[in-house]
Amino acid sequence: MKKLLWIGSLSYLVIGIAHVIGGSVLEELIAYYGVSYKDGGQWIMNQFSGFLIGVLLTPVLTSRLGKRTTVLIALGLLTVSEAGYSLLPDWGWMLAFAPVAGFGFGMTEAVVGAMIIDLIKGKAAAMSRLETFFGVGALLIPITAAYLIQEEIWQFSFPIVAAMAGISFVFWLTLSFGKLDGELGMPVREKKGEEKNDGKPGTPLSLGYDSRALSFLMTAAMFFMIYVGLEMSFSNYLPSILLIRTGMSDVSSTAALSLFWLMVVAGRLFAGIIAERIRYGRYLLLTTLGSVATFMLMAFFDNGALTLLFVALSGLFFSGIFGIALVYANSLLPGQTERTTSLLVASGGIGGAIFPRLTGWMMDRYDVQATIEFITVLVAFMLCVLLMMLWLGKRHAWPGSRRPN
Repeated sequence: MKKLLWIGSLSYLVIGIAHVIGGSVLEELIAYYGVSYKDGGQWIMNQFSGFLIGVLLTPVLTSRLGKRTTVLIALGLLTVSEAGYSLLPDWGWMLAFAPVAGFGFGMTEAVVGAMIIDLIKGKAAAMSRLETFFGVGALLIPITAAYLIQEEIWQFSFPIVAAMAGISFVFWLTLSFGKLDGELGMPVREKKGEEKNDGKPGTPLSLGYDSRALSFLMTAAMFFMIYVGLEMSFSNYLPSILLIRTGMSDVSSTAALSLFWLMVVAGRLFAGIIAERIRYGRYLLLTTLGSVATFMLMAFFDNGALTLLFVALSGLFFSGIFGIALVYANSLLPGQTERTTSLLVASGGIGGAIFPRLTGWMMDRYDVQATIEFITVLVAFMLCVLLMMLWLGKRHAWPGSRRPN
């Protein structure tokens, strides 16, 4: 179990790097290719389109090939695509490699996350640990990119990601997980006693869920879509926002992105413990309320020092939302861990594809202030969706679920 958690943590470290590398070098990439913010948003959107496809295909591939083989395919594609980025080919090829990269890190996230939720005790703490390593990767790459930008070798960021993905691939290929080897290496098979989908009342319907659970699932999917879209929009465009709004240099604005991820990492160190103590629903409510307040203040004050303070607070409040919400949803939808995780992560991928593109369009068409106000409205809407999700969670109970809130 410990070995699986460690290799899972390494995989999430790689995913964190892959998620944030685009925003870390976006200004340099736009300048190098002579494209617009809208084009940069298209590149990010292509990555998350591939992310979405990879996540949705995860249950199919794991059922036919097994979990380990699926992870190897995902990490192999991520390695190849990042190596392709490293060559700095024509912009058309960069757009073509993007879905492949997204497919790789999306599928890795879905498979590894489902493994941990399904197999590790203390699910909130285990997911918090994975998300912490995601944050460490997202923290380290902007720092590294800032140094490489200063040395005018920013393009070396992509080979670093390719190497890390390749190392993770080798570990998954060669390590033994003891008693878990059979389960991770073999296709998923129906277990005795599991209910089959026969379409009768009270049995799973479309998507494999009881009809009573679908309203909760759809609301949770909307919450994940908004949250991931927000996180990716804010983190990918944060250097550009700071550069334009406060007059920071390229190096300083890129390094400031590390402040956001530093607070994310700090928050994730304790998110699982806190959520277990105060209950998942209450944790999600408090952190989302804090996010709304932070972005409202950011929209009103454009002072450089205050903006950095709000960036830090946003990272702290955002830190545990994804992991704890994933555990919360799975606790209310028992027996469907892999499918629930894939659907919710896929919903996040939709948000990650749509919102950065929309944010890039706003950066081009309007100004930074309008962009921040747009993000603030999205955070407020996310709070409304969360309230609906918590209400549905309290109102409905499904057989075998434990009441986390």
